[in-house]
Amino acid sequence: MGNVELTINGVRVEADSGSTIMDAADKAGIHIPRLCHHPRLSMQGACRVCIVEVEGVRNTVASCCYPVRDGMVVRTHTPEIQRLRRDIVELLLDNHPSDCNTCERNGNCELQRLASAMGIRERLFAGERKRYEKDLSSPSVIRDPEKCILCGRCIRVCGEIQEDAALSQVYRGFDTVVMPAHNAGFMETVCVSCGQCINVCPTAAFLEKDATAPFMKAIADPDTIVVSQMAPSVRAAIGECFGLQPGRAWEGQCFAAQRALGIDYVFDTQFSADLTIMEEAAEFVAKVKAGGPLPNITSCCPTWVKYAEHFHPDMLKYLSSAKSPMSMQGALVKTYWAEKMGVDPDRIFSVAIMCCTCKKFEATRPELHVDGRAAVDAVLTTREFGWLIKHMGIDFFNLPEEEPDSPLGSSTGAGVIFGATGGVTEAALRTAYWMLFDKDLPKEAIEFKAVRGMEGVRVATVDFEGLKVKAAVAHGLANANRVLDRLRGGEEFHWIEVMGCPGGCIGGGGQPYAGAYAVPLDEAMLLCRSCALYDLDAARTLRLSHANPDIQGLYRDYLDKPMSHRAHELLHTHYYARVPFGIRPQEAQL
Repeated sequence: MGNVELTINGVRVEADSGSTIMDAADKAGIHIPRLCHHPRLSMQGACRVCIVEVEGVRNTVASCCYPVRDGMVVRTHTPEIQRLRRDIVELLLDNHPSDCNTCERNGNCELQRLASAMGIRERLFAGERKRYEKDLSSPSVIRDPEKCILCGRCIRVCGEIQEDAALSQVYRGFDTVVMPAHNAGFMETVCVSCGQCINVCPTAAFLEKDATAPFMKAIADPDTIVVSQMAPSVRAAIGECFGLQPGRAWEGQCFAAQRALGIDYVFDTQFSADLTIMEEAAEFVAKVKAGGPLPNITSCCPTWVKYAEHFHPDMLKYLSSAKSPMSMQGALVKTYWAEKMGVDPDRIFSVAIMCCTCKKFEATRPELHVDGRAAVDAVLTTREFGWLIKHMGIDFFNLPEEEPDSPLGSSTGAGVIFGATGGVTEAALRTAYWMLFDKDLPKEAIEFKAVRGMEGVRVATVDFEGLKVKAAVAHGLANANRVLDRLRGGEEFHWIEVMGCPGGCIGGGGQPYAGAYAVPLDEAMLLCRSCALYDLDAARTLRLSHANPDIQGLYRDYLDKPMSHRAHELLHTHYYARVPFGIRPQEAQL
């Protein structure tokens, strides 16, 4: 694109033609306050906090959507602009609850930061304030309309990134509110519990459903055996809860912190990620040998599974029947491990520390229960885990690194990379090759970098001894739709991986809030988190799921082999087509 020159606050700035004043200011290191703006979402121009003066233009303009032009002269912080912005934020505050000290987002709220930066120390406007009940119907996401400032980010991320469109603004003027269709509870809508509305919300209008209280109750009960597991991407993001930049995996400290919290047995979801690969790769190889039905579509992401049940019921026959790693681990804890330890499964409180809000919903699905019991009793997000560490006075950074317990704690590099988009595909290809040809890939060939990266859709063809395996990888549900459109259009795939959130699990709805001036869903942040996982994979001695000795022992002593009858009972499930409103299943089982 051609360049244009403009002047911002007396500084000459070069910007791309077609960019906005805000883009140009950011490039020059001049920060313009904002609320409704998000760089990965469409322009809204609703909040007007980003207004600036442009010489020759009569009125102020919204810098987030006003295009630059050659010779433009812009002023961003004149006394009049400062006064207008302050008025806007004061009006927002005076229609907002005054419970900052007890709010989940206290200290990490964009509205709060703006008020502080503008020197607002009192509420100047008195009058009627909007009043709404919280929507507590979902096991994953709480909607609190009283905290909403009508920035529209949640609507745009739901409609543009996820193509779910579960939210919209309704009514007009003072009565305007964001809600699902017909003001239905989230559990009665097509909401897929991804939590991206939480990640982009500048306030606390969306939050995850709290699981810290039942967890603390279980910890305090001497008769309860608390057993934990932790998703791969949690270790790549937990440092951000304590103000650190992304890019380092705090793996050993996470295991130590769980023990410091009082957890009795600390396991790792990466073990069951290796197990998932054994089942899913075996299922894939069986389909390849039988000539179909292909493609094999991954099912480890609960957001994607629920989305498919709502919007793509015709595709359910292609989904792998393998449960997610979390649900596999939960099932094994209350069967295999309970038997091995000689304990009553009813005494076990199984907690999963996850990057994903939809995992809270997954834990409630009755088809994932084992012997009438929930496989997982509570799901903590990365944010909740970070809060618990602070709450219990644990010095996270100075914890000695520890290892998880056996036998459900060991993992390979293949299990680690589950947390990044493309990781399931890469891990599955490593083991599928071994299952097809009874030999391992050469060490120099086990990294399938063609499926790595942040492109929304990646397609790669892998040569397996003359067998051309065509795989597609998509992250973000809008990109899943792109791949399925190609599939319905006649393009052939052997394998399709779908992760519901941007970047995969590393961008999950339960990951840490972005800090001051940081951008949620920022590609650089997601890349840093994924690199932390790939570094762990590269450092592992074992990088193939089938090489995990504890996985081998599990099959030898308990499951027999992948896809066995016992494995199907514990590790596989089925899916239902869901009507748009309500959760009444219309049988569409595998």
